[in-house]
Amino acid sequence: MPFINSIFLGVIALFFNLNAISQTPIANAKALSANLLIGTYTQSGSKGIYVFNFDTTTGKAIELSHTNGSNNPEYLTITKDKQFVYAVNETKDGMIAAYSFKNNKLDLLQLKSVKSADPCYITLSPDERNIFVANYTGGSITQFHRFADGLISNAQQFVQHNGKSINPIRQEKAHVHGAFFSPNGDFLLTPDLGMDQVKIYPYNSNNSTPLNIATAKTINSKPGAGPRHITFSKNGKYLYVIEELSGSISVYQFDKGNTLFMQTVYTHELDFKGSPGSADIHVSPDGNYLYASNRGEENNIAKFPILANGKLDQQKLKLFSTLGKKPRNFTISNDGNWLLVANQDTDNIIIYKINKANGDLINTGNSISVPMPVCLVMF
Repeated sequence: MPFINSIFLGVIALFFNLNAISQTPIANAKALSANLLIGTYTQSGSKGIYVFNFDTTTGKAIELSHTNGSNNPEYLTITKDKQFVYAVNETKDGMIAAYSFKNNKLDLLQLKSVKSADPCYITLSPDERNIFVANYTGGSITQFHRFADGLISNAQQFVQHNGKSINPIRQEKAHVHGAFFSPNGDFLLTPDLGMDQVKIYPYNSNNSTPLNIATAKTINSKPGAGPRHITFSKNGKYLYVIEELSGSISVYQFDKGNTLFMQTVYTHELDFKGSPGSADIHVSPDGNYLYASNRGEENNIAKFPILANGKLDQQKLKLFSTLGKKPRNFTISNDGNWLLVANQDTDNIIIYKINKANGDLINTGNSISVPMPVCLVMF
């Protein structure tokens, strides 16, 4: 009997061991690779920058790591080789942080002052030799040289905007809200919400001051519109400017830094009576649709078909709830199958499948819980 009992117990143990192995996540057999970074505000318990794996087959995400002690790293950019990440720290004494990125973890290398207040956007030049930061409260642009080892210089070129517009609360001074390169990398475009302008600066990486201020061109938005972010058509011929305060998108022809106004459409139904709060804007990878996020009373994503002449079809505007509050940045996967939107005030990121036949967003029921998410970088 003791011998039979020992065999029985051995069989039971083997069964449980095999069952445990069968329940072990595949991730343990093959390490998951990160392909999603999330920038946040940190005043409500966030750890800073979160590193996730996003499964482009299932639409599910798994957290891999996060930083500790970072202060409002709300906007991010990553190098082409995926070895370095740069983030703004949106504070009164604004900073830029440089991280190495290895084994799905971020390690802080440097902190540098932007010499201005509340940096809100960061971009890496296509040649990866320079980094530009848009400072919202400071109303300025700060440039840093980037070295081959991923480190950055102290602040180099500094461009101060001066001016205001008709909204006495939001446009009492310059408020630079972004920095975006033209598709060929020859121009840096900086929408200024406070001045109702988009500046178009010629860029030359060989100069010690890479932005040519003297020859910059200007797009003048409608007074009170508040230009915030921009994007380009797939062929680079058309420029789309989302205007936060009027909840509108203005469309321009774009050719070698020169622009020609084409149309303005609205990111809500024409009978909408509330206060607009538009935020982000992107074109689908296939170039067929434009999406924009609305905050405030709307909390949705607007979808427009893009016509052959670059204009947007206002008559076919369609709105999709973000299932949360204050959607900020959103991102579209490179394969065009997924759209992820960060709801800052409800601490969630909603994952949508994109119907490529008509551009509609399909709620997958999948989401990511992160405190105060702002920026999503998918790679």
